[in-house]
Amino acid sequence: MQATVSLRLVLILGLLSAIGPFAIDMYLPALPQIGASLGAQVGAVQASLTAFFLSVGVGQLLYGPVSDMLGRKLPLYFGLLVFALASVGCALATSIDTLIVLRFIQGLGAAACMVVPRAVVRDLHTGHAAARMMSLLMLVFSVSPILAPLAGSGVIAVSSWRGVFWVVMAAAVLGLLLVWRGVEETRGAEARLDSSLSGAIKAYGVLMRDWHYLGLVFVGGCAMAGFFVYLAGSPFVLINHYGLSSTQYSMAFALNAIAFIGAAQFTGRLGQRFGLVPVVKVAATASGVVMASLLAYYLLGGERLAVLVGLYFVASALMGLVIPTTSVLALEEHGAIAGTASALLGTLQMLTGAAAMQIVGHFSNGKPLPMVVGMAAGALLGVALTWLTLGGAQARYAHATAGHGADPKGPQQ
Repeated sequence: MQATVSLRLVLILGLLSAIGPFAIDMYLPALPQIGASLGAQVGAVQASLTAFFLSVGVGQLLYGPVSDMLGRKLPLYFGLLVFALASVGCALATSIDTLIVLRFIQGLGAAACMVVPRAVVRDLHTGHAAARMMSLLMLVFSVSPILAPLAGSGVIAVSSWRGVFWVVMAAAVLGLLLVWRGVEETRGAEARLDSSLSGAIKAYGVLMRDWHYLGLVFVGGCAMAGFFVYLAGSPFVLINHYGLSSTQYSMAFALNAIAFIGAAQFTGRLGQRFGLVPVVKVAATASGVVMASLLAYYLLGGERLAVLVGLYFVASALMGLVIPTTSVLALEEHGAIAGTASALLGTLQMLTGAAAMQIVGHFSNGKPLPMVVGMAAGALLGVALTWLTLGGAQARYAHATAGHGADPKGPQQ
């Protein structure tokens, strides 16, 4: 196990991880224009977003075990190539149905960039070093929700919504170059000997019976579900209901990413001082309190945009502590199948978010309350799962809070 975190590798892995979210965040300001251009209703346009989320989630189930069997680089090459080709198709699409299908294929390519970087982190580090690397990766990764909506607005202004997909295609090509020149294989041939399709199926069985692992996955999943609900509803709430311009919306959206980024940088330091488990407990609980307060405000008839933006800014910061830390803890005991464990984590969290987005979508009316109900429900469910999963778990992670990493291979399955 390496003793230090490579900032160059973190930058590359963060940029790779951001390619999929970049393809989401950048085209959010274009949703109304896409509907007008292709003659599609709001629900159909939103379906292109849901299709991407679903394929990213399902695709990770494939890439995880494949990366354990073939190494980390080959799946990245394949995924980035699929993503680039599908992006070209999206840019040329002439109907909403075609766009939805191509977005699904694009998501299958993006899935590789979601699962493999987490596995690389686990290949190299555990404990505080893993938490620090994961938080730094999140720092780079979170550039997407800050810059992508603004970049999307700029591209749309000078071309059209189709220009967005040409830009993300170029990002995928850049990703291919970065993998080729800057990423070394972290899953050696010896480690791959015990990996096979039957072994992957067995590994998924082991993970699905590990209630502690699943609890941690869904704690992070609940945090992401609230964000997905905000992601789908905020363009209509902030632009149509509150009257923000697309640029103002992009700036408001970026505030949440800034909060997430800033807080995520403290995960390693806070974990080393207080322990990773207490950090999750406190942050998840505080997030639940903040979102319950926001829900109470709207139930009592509140309407001020500043309250929505301000309280969700705080909640986003708390998510910056919860999501990377629960990922580290979930993978901590599954080093021998890190790719598979990372894949299942990503799939379950993505599907949880997509399901929440669809459920809340049925009740959406362009006003804040349905969106806030969905966001608060995710946070409060996350609080319950946190205490059920981690109520007495501090001793279990003593090695991860003592300032030393565990065996990078982890326990054999």
